[in-house]
Amino acid sequence: MAALPENTAPASGAPVVASQKPLIDLILDTLDDAKAEDTVSVDITGKSSLADHMVVTSGRSHRHVAAVADQLITALRDNGHGKPRVEGLTHADWVLVDAGDVIVHIFRPEVREFYSIEKMWQADFAADQH
Repeated sequence: MAALPENTAPASGAPVVASQKPLIDLILDTLDDAKAEDTVSVDITGKSSLADHMVVTSGRSHRHVAAVADQLITALRDNGHGKPRVEGLTHADWVLVDAGDVIVHIFRPEVREFYSIEKMWQADFAADQH
């Protein structure tokens, strides 16, 4: 069967679905678009049954943290990943967005510094490599 040109529906009338970018790339691109700061992605494949990646990022204020989370939730939904589980959006000090294979933590800078969760995970991986 010959390949269809892009944006062309097959004879059956069913729409052609463009290939989706990997979930981690969608999330990192969305965080960048939302002007999230100091984004760190930690590959936890094989280290945790919770997810394959953990992403930690910051917003400048309560309002920015909430806006980043809202933009991420919308991008996930719009790209066929459904509605993620979300915790902490009401206070917007630390918002957790569970997108399945990727867990995203969006912090205000002071809260992120206090918990330092990405440092815990990165230290754990460094210890495993010795």
